Amino acid sequence: MGATLLAVAVVVAALVIRTAVAELREPGSGRRQWTFLADPRAVSAGAITVVALGALGWLHAGPEGAVWAGLAGFLVAFTVSQGRRSR
Repeated sequence: MGATLLAVAVVVAALVIRTAVAELREPGSGRRQWTFLADPRAVSAGAITVVALGALGWLHAGPEGAVWAGLAGFLVAFTVSQGRRSR
């Protein structure tokens, strides 16, 4: 379980660093990147992903599967929000 948590922490840290670099280049861009957390459609898509993958992951891999499902849900919410902004 330790390696799984470390891998997920590295991915989340990379996303935070990406936001920090974008914020340094263009002030306010970091806030725009994280607005998906306030988008109900994106959060719903992420939550559905977490529940679906979490159940499957728990059955097949135990708690490690649930950790990866959480990361997948986070990334799905981010992607859904990005798709809505580009239109």
